[in-house]
Amino acid sequence: MNERSFQDYQLSEDILRALDNLGYQMPTEVQSSVIPSALKQKDMTVKSRTGSGKTAAYGIPICQMVEWDQNRPQALILTPTRELADQVKQDMMNIGKYKRIKAIAIYGKQPFARQKTQLTYRNHVVVGTPGRIMDHIEKQTIDLEQVRFLVIDEADEMLNMGFIEQVEKIIRELPKNRLTMLFSATLPKDVENLCHRYMNHPLDIEVKAGSEATNQIEHSLYMVKDEDKLQLLRAITVIENPDRCIIFCRTQTRVEVVYKELEKQGYPCNRIHGGMEQDERTQVMNKFKLGHFRYLIATDVAARGIDIENISHVMNYDLPLENESYVHRTGRTGRAGQSGKAISFAKPNEEKFILNIEAYIGFDIPRKSNPSAEAVTRGKAAFEAKSGKQPSITKGRGSRLGQDVMKLYFNGGKKKKIRAVDFVGTIAKIEGVSAADIGIITIEDHASYVDILNGKGRIVLHMMKDTTVKGKLLKVQEANRS
Repeated sequence: MNERSFQDYQLSEDILRALDNLGYQMPTEVQSSVIPSALKQKDMTVKSRTGSGKTAAYGIPICQMVEWDQNRPQALILTPTRELADQVKQDMMNIGKYKRIKAIAIYGKQPFARQKTQLTYRNHVVVGTPGRIMDHIEKQTIDLEQVRFLVIDEADEMLNMGFIEQVEKIIRELPKNRLTMLFSATLPKDVENLCHRYMNHPLDIEVKAGSEATNQIEHSLYMVKDEDKLQLLRAITVIENPDRCIIFCRTQTRVEVVYKELEKQGYPCNRIHGGMEQDERTQVMNKFKLGHFRYLIATDVAARGIDIENISHVMNYDLPLENESYVHRTGRTGRAGQSGKAISFAKPNEEKFILNIEAYIGFDIPRKSNPSAEAVTRGKAAFEAKSGKQPSITKGRGSRLGQDVMKLYFNGGKKKKIRAVDFVGTIAKIEGVSAADIGIITIEDHASYVDILNGKGRIVLHMMKDTTVKGKLLKVQEANRS
């Protein structure tokens, strides 16, 4: 079923406004298949290619159905990686921006005590990795009694990373009366069977890629000895001259080697892998999204569910050993209707992996001959010109929402018995400001943060310097967004 617009789903004005500002014009096929059934609260398993819009497919109905005035978490979204947890949290807050939906990301390598405190604040949606969510359950620092929506995202990766037992334990801790949705690009029987045990007459939705989606990505394969890969990589990048490229390696050590070599050659590049601190990984990924550099060398940690616009090329410097990994890596390009190229290197002894991948994806990957020295020479001038150019910094979808939003800091919170409703009641009385101009409100023990929408931030900032909240005059200033 293909609706013409998001208006057909009878979504609230707050959600429709956010979708419009985010640039969502028409539902993708997976969104058309999922949203109507999710709004009717039907359990489902969804198999759909990466880059097809799965996050919005579940994010839109959840943001529509959660109740803003409920203080306890109403939705739990499980993801296999920290990067995906951060991405989903941001997507949920973007979709729910004007409804003031608050989401939190919970994962390992973050201070547990800080998460414990954050979980006491109002959070409509909790996004997290199974291990850290299970830690909070065991220590009784997370409240899941009011969870009405469960999403298991990238379910096949949960299985590959050994999370499936923890996922099952988490499911058992949740209220039985809930909507359960499972999403994945590939759907192993183990995962499907597990979820069916905890679902109520689930719908099984499969959105096939179809010839149009397959044609969005041009696949090619080069046979090359390991010691010749760097030379081939340099030649192909000169000829292809990609706008934005991810180069996948099998190990952290290999990523570092390739990164150092390309950096030495003057490539605008950086790298990401599981051996790096989380803060550094997040910083690198954010800079890549914004276009500060063009080449990202990565292990599979970057392959799953990360929504980066305009990846023109994906290169498998090392052929993935799992068929699913090939799908997820190459799915970083050719997203949202755009075209892209997936270029793979394979060693002579890896023929069986190639045959397995081809059988899995349903077509033969065209073999290519190494580029000639003449072709590389012809492309060198354009390549060097682009490499020496100042990066063009792009703005992601979230920044479109943030253009008319100012976040205000107040030096008072729970300890002063201040609630979100106190800010709404006070700010909405300011001339020219209404409750519709107030976004997400976060109340901490000694501080509060209030998003002011629609370009009204300066007015509110000025007036609140001399206006009391619940009889208290609070210090107010524009919050540091970092």
